[in-house]
Amino acid sequence: MGLFDKAENKAQDLTGQAKEKIGEATDNQDLRAEGVADQGEAGLKDVGEKIKDTAQDLGDKLKDAAGNLTDKFKKD
Repeated sequence: MGLFDKAENKAQDLTGQAKEKIGEATDNQDLRAEGVADQGEAGLKDVGEKIKDTAQDLGDKLKDAAGNLTDKFKKD
């Protein structure tokens, strides 16, 4: 996950936390719910980025393994 994505997701999470707390303090259930939703969205974005990173890492490892296997057959 890129540094910008991490910062953007963290900012959305913190904004959501603030909205939730302000909503609770002012008895504004709509603002509280919006804050909870913002936090959930930020969390889902984090998960999506981690899945993307894991898939990229797996692809790189498979490419390396295929290259190593090809090199082995060229030597034999």
